[in-house]
Amino acid sequence: MTTRAVRRTTGTANPNHPTDPANPMNPADPNLPAAAAGSATPATPIQRVLRAAAMIATVPYLALKAAWLAGSHIGIPDGSVLLQSGLFTTVANAVTIAMDTCVIVLALLLTRPWGRRVPGWLLIVPVFTATGLLTPIMTAFPGQLLLRALGLGAGEAVKAAREPFLDDWVYLVVYPGFIIQGIALAGLFVPYARERWGRCGQGAPGARLPSSTGVVAGAAAAVGAAVGAVHLYWAFGGTTGRSAEQVAQYSAENGVVSAVHGLCALAAGAGALLLARGGALRTRWPLALAWIGSSAALGWGLWLLLAVLGLEFGEAERVSPMIFLTYAGQVLAGCLSAAVLARFIRSRLAA
Repeated sequence: MTTRAVRRTTGTANPNHPTDPANPMNPADPNLPAAAAGSATPATPIQRVLRAAAMIATVPYLALKAAWLAGSHIGIPDGSVLLQSGLFTTVANAVTIAMDTCVIVLALLLTRPWGRRVPGWLLIVPVFTATGLLTPIMTAFPGQLLLRALGLGAGEAVKAAREPFLDDWVYLVVYPGFIIQGIALAGLFVPYARERWGRCGQGAPGARLPSSTGVVAGAAAAVGAAVGAVHLYWAFGGTTGRSAEQVAQYSAENGVVSAVHGLCALAAGAGALLLARGGALRTRWPLALAWIGSSAALGWGLWLLLAVLGLEFGEAERVSPMIFLTYAGQVLAGCLSAAVLARFIRSRLAA
């Protein structure tokens, strides 16, 4: 006898049937989010504006990188380390072009119906990466501009002590685009995540995670605190671990960058601890701390570590063991915190 016949004769519901009202994944259930129901709400006007802004904001960076790959030296002054690093710089330019192109794909994925059918991990990984790379720029660059406006920027002596790297106008053209990308992606991803995985951020963390996860969280907090302390020490003019040339190049503008890296490392450890220990604090706060802190620590720590290993720096930029260990510590703190974050999300989804 068929399922339909059984239901007609018995009057009982079949929870395994896809269209049965008793089936928890029934597409007709009005209480389900659109993502779970297999449908998608059309993009709102605000989402369309954010999508266009994110895509347009990639143009300056992509154009500049394409010019460099084609052999142009626009924006690169004579004597820059970027002109001396050959294959490493070429590969880095190609990789960063691919990464910025992913912003366009993400903007479409977060606003188009087919984006609801993409596996979760295939979305979360690039968004996590984008969060980590864009957050320090979105916070440090405006801080640097504010210091300049207040007359607290790098003086002429500091500028003269710096080894050539990029012309100043490059940052003024590219970094505002990064900030727009970050704002637009955040504005698109947060409502998307709330619709698709809203349960993960609701209520309080509740019970503690397993003790093994607590150990990982403790390690993330310890490493993050150590890395954060070093970066904040450098942010306020500390000289240990830095060469005489690097000390001469210090300015409040550089200090802002170090301070942001330090705060992100501290956030990674704090977020991991709060998620692991549970409690009554609203989940969104430790979740945000762990997400932003771990992605920034891991993303920029890895980027800086690859840079010091791949670029041929001059004497003024010579990397000391302390600098190398600090960048490696950033990567470790980010990895440990991300592991706790993943464990927490998995436990929420399983519940």
